[in-house]
Amino acid sequence: MPTSSGSFPAGRRLQFAPFPSVEAAARITVRVAPQTARWKPEYARAVTCQISAICFDAVSPSTLAGFWAGLLVRRIAEEAGGALLPGDDTQVGLRFLTGSPRWKGEHRRLHLHLTSEGPTGQQETVAAALRLGARHLDVGQRPDEGHIVLADPEDNEFCVIEAGNNFLAGCGLLGEVSCDGTRAVGHFWSAALGWPLVWDQDEETAVQSPSGGTKVSWGGPPLTPKTHPNQQRYDLTPTVPGGHRSEIDRLVSLGATVLTPGEHGTTVLADPDGNEFRLLTP
Repeated sequence: MPTSSGSFPAGRRLQFAPFPSVEAAARITVRVAPQTARWKPEYARAVTCQISAICFDAVSPSTLAGFWAGLLVRRIAEEAGGALLPGDDTQVGLRFLTGSPRWKGEHRRLHLHLTSEGPTGQQETVAAALRLGARHLDVGQRPDEGHIVLADPEDNEFCVIEAGNNFLAGCGLLGEVSCDGTRAVGHFWSAALGWPLVWDQDEETAVQSPSGGTKVSWGGPPLTPKTHPNQQRYDLTPTVPGGHRSEIDRLVSLGATVLTPGEHGTTVLADPDGNEFRLLTP
């Protein structure tokens, strides 16, 4: 059996055991093997938006922001209706907005992967998470699985990956945003963000900023049927002043669908898999 040094095949999936109130299971995909990037330079020339944050609906945005700020060692920026943990060129931001997470499991189509350094790094991160209010989560993982699955104070699943995972080497503490999605949606987001594909194998994809840092991945089929709006989504911001309308047109040309203009100039769109995301006004 290969070791966690990076030679496992991609695409090992675990089925989340449902919460007591959840009817459908979610999935974890952990990738540990490197893949050669497939980069299309024309994407970079056309890109006029960036991810400002991964947005979570929360019963208590301040509580959830406090948990993740403590775990990721980030500052909290208060916002109307919520809180933001700003990112940078290599680490994605996290936003928490007042919402009502009535549907769990199947409506949470992404989870975060945190990386570890050194022989004690994983256990130190797990211990810190538990002190801050996380709990262990049994998703049917095998005893030989190296990653540890936890849930934050509002039951958002996340994994603490063991040290030595080559796929996430050099990605920073927030190493990966792991999503439910098709190969087509991975290609859509590569073009939308101008991030090269760093994984494209067995219907699974992953992208990463040219600056490095956090990767975003999609686990491929089968997908859980979508019956309600997602409670986690991407927030995008145009990089060109006054470019909101042209950016909508560009995203639609790549395969997005406009759902609603939203409030305060925010436009809600859906990617080719039907996952909502927001284009904010800078």
